[in-house]
Amino acid sequence: MFGTIVWVGVGLALVWFIWKVGFGMLRSMTSSLPPPPPSGEMRRINVRYRCSVCGMELKLTLAPDQDPPPPKHCLEEMQFVAPVD
Repeated sequence: MFGTIVWVGVGLALVWFIWKVGFGMLRSMTSSLPPPPPSGEMRRINVRYRCSVCGMELKLTLAPDQDPPPPKHCLEEMQFVAPVD
């Protein structure tokens, strides 16, 4: 008898948890996107980075500041190559 009460309680808690998570996910999908950043906040830059592990290259053309921190790839910081002409 006690085991049945425990299973019913666990089942009700699980149903409540799935209900809350499901409605939270639906609510997050229906919320509007944040407004775009004000004009002039992103700066045009021309910088290239290379991953020292796999060799992938990345060209960065927009950044919030003139000297952005290097991105990460293969769990390592990418190395600065040279400004693009």
